[in-house]
Amino acid sequence: MRTVYPIFRYPDPRAAIDWLCSAFGFQVHAVHEAPDGTVAHAELILDTGMIMLGGRTDAAPRPADDDWSVYVAVPDVDAHCARARAAGAEITREPFDTDYGSRDYAARDLAGTVWSFGTYRP
Repeated sequence: MRTVYPIFRYPDPRAAIDWLCSAFGFQVHAVHEAPDGTVAHAELILDTGMIMLGGRTDAAPRPADDDWSVYVAVPDVDAHCARARAAGAEITREPFDTDYGSRDYAARDLAGTVWSFGTYRP
């Protein structure tokens, strides 16, 4: 059972859903529409993890690379990074090996949020 659900807000939630699925490999779990047809709430899954997202009408500042990040464990960092790059993700840190045995990389999504991916599973 999941207990932590990161929440993201995007100016265009439908575009974000498509992009997160294409670039990072998420799958749509649920999309709930508002009466006007816009996305009120969506849930995307990747392996055993889930994120939730919705829209935003105000302009958000672009987060710095080290403000915060969500870490997502993936089995093949290099293949995942290549997929993200092909979908237009800005790779903020190329794949690298850590001193604790993980292979990691970081990418910025279409709204400027930095995501970290790696093989480490605590």
